Amino acid sequence: MKNISIKNDAGLLALALRFVVGWTYFSAFWRRTILADKLDPEAVGYIGEKFNHFLPHALGIKPLIQYLVENPDMLWLNMVAFTIIEGIVGLFVIFGLFTRIMSIGVFGLAMGILLGAGWIGTTCLDEWQIGVLGIAAGFVLFLTGSGQYSLDNHLMKNNFAITKKKWFVWAGSGILPIKGSMFPKVVLVGSLLILGMTLMTNQVFHGGLWGPLHNKSVKPKLEITEGEINNDILSFDIFRTEGVDVYGSWIIGIELSDEENNIIIRYTQDDLASLNKNNISNYYIARVRPGKHSLIVPLGAKAKMNLHSPHLKSLSHGNYTIKITDISGAFWEYELKK
Repeated sequence: MKNISIKNDAGLLALALRFVVGWTYFSAFWRRTILADKLDPEAVGYIGEKFNHFLPHALGIKPLIQYLVENPDMLWLNMVAFTIIEGIVGLFVIFGLFTRIMSIGVFGLAMGILLGAGWIGTTCLDEWQIGVLGIAAGFVLFLTGSGQYSLDNHLMKNNFAITKKKWFVWAGSGILPIKGSMFPKVVLVGSLLILGMTLMTNQVFHGGLWGPLHNKSVKPKLEITEGEINNDILSFDIFRTEGVDVYGSWIIGIELSDEENNIIIRYTQDDLASLNKNNISNYYIARVRPGKHSLIVPLGAKAKMNLHSPHLKSLSHGNYTIKITDISGAFWEYELKK
C-alpha cells in the first residue's frame, strides 16, 4: 500500500460503493431486528412469508425454497442465519474489515436474491436490478479491497501480525498476488461472466433481450390443479404464481358448472369471507385465508380447498368446470371429470 499513491488507491476510489453496499446489507439486519421484529413467525411481515413469495419462478434454487417453506422450523433457522450473515457482511464492508472475504459474501447474497426473486418487481424490475448490481459490486470490491479509510488498512499500516499471513491479502486487502500480465484477463473474464449472467437472467425473467417483454409482478395469476368431486366434497389445489408480492389476490367467487353452463354450486364474496379455516389446507408458510371481504391468496401461497355441498352427491358423470374470480375481474378455469 505504501508504494501506491493515494490517487491510484483502487480501494479508496471504491469507498462510496463500499459504504452503500455495506449499508444495503446491514440495513436488512437493522430492519428485521431493531426497527421491527420480522423474525417472529406469528408477526405481520415475517421475513419467511416474504421468502415464500420467491417460490413460483425461482431459478435453480426452487427446490431449496420449496423445502424450507414446507418446513417452518427449518425456514425460521435459515431466516435467522441469513439475517445475521447479512448484518455481519454489511458491517464489515462498511468498516473495511476482511473486505475481500466479505465481498464474496456480498456476491453470494446478491446471487441468492437474483436467482430467487429476480422475477419480482412491479416498476423497475426491482429485485433483478438489486441482484445483478450486488453481484457486480461484490466482484469489484474483491478486486479493489479496502483503501485508506478502512480497518484493513489500519491493520496493515501498523504491521499487525495477521497481515503478514499469506492468506490475509485474499481475505482482507492489499495488492493481489496475480501477475501483472494476467490481472487484466482476470478482470475481463470475471466481468464478461457477470455480464452473461445479467443478460441471461434478464431474458429468462423478463424477456429483456428478445421476444415480448413480460412482468410477472403486475397481474395476479392462479393455477388450479388436482380437482375432483368425491361424495359431497369438491376439492382442488390453488397456487398463486404471479402478481404483486405485497398485494394479495382477493377471490370473490368460486363456481362449479356443468357442460351446459348450469351452476351447481356458487360461493359468493361473503361466503368466502366467512369460510371455515378447516376447509383450507395450506402447503406453505404463506397462507390462503378468509379475509374481511373475500378469500385472500398471497403470492406463493398454495392450498387445497375442500368445499362441501349436498348438491354434489347427486351429480351424474361428466365434465365440470371450476371458475375462480378475482376482485379485479380476472378469472381462472379448470375442467374436471366426475
